[in-house]
Amino acid sequence: MRRTTILLGSIVLTLTLAAAAQENRSEISLQGTGFFTRDSTGNGTAYSTTETGGLLATYRYHLNRWISAEGVYGYDLNSQKYLLSSGAFRIQSGIHQATGDLVVNLPSRASSRLNPYFLAGGGALVFEPNGNIINSVSGAQTQAKGVFVYGVGVNYAIRKRLSLRAEYRGLVYGTPDFGFSAFRTNSITHTAQPSIGLAFRF
Repeated sequence: MRRTTILLGSIVLTLTLAAAAQENRSEISLQGTGFFTRDSTGNGTAYSTTETGGLLATYRYHLNRWISAEGVYGYDLNSQKYLLSSGAFRIQSGIHQATGDLVVNLPSRASSRLNPYFLAGGGALVFEPNGNIINSVSGAQTQAKGVFVYGVGVNYAIRKRLSLRAEYRGLVYGTPDFGFSAFRTNSITHTAQPSIGLAFRF
């Protein structure tokens, strides 16, 4: 009886895994991005950044045809610029982005190659000073900032499992100060992050 139960359980598990594999619920992507941050001011300090590009890697799991959960890692490198009454200062830093998003897949015809979606989520941006000689201050500390993410995108099917992905992500977060009270603006800024890349479903 025990062997029969184990055999039946093994068959059910195998069939379940096979069915899940046929559904191709997992999806990974790699995208090149832009990173464009809005200027802001507060406490007598003006904050701005250089415009740059970076990379975005995602893993998306399709819970059903409408809803997906997504984990995202991104990296960009730019300079944070501060203008105070005492002078101008610059800190170059790497920006690590780690977020979890909920993706809503919009309906499309079965024959359509286009699969639009929108997303929302949250996570953190980690600003990591790199000690570059262009930095005009020393002692800058690595700093994490909570971030709200929203976005829209579309997958265009090139082959059965391979798609071209175009996406726009908006990041809303407090400006970093790297541990310097003089750089603290207490303001919220916005980064536009358009991207394009490839997505593979498996």
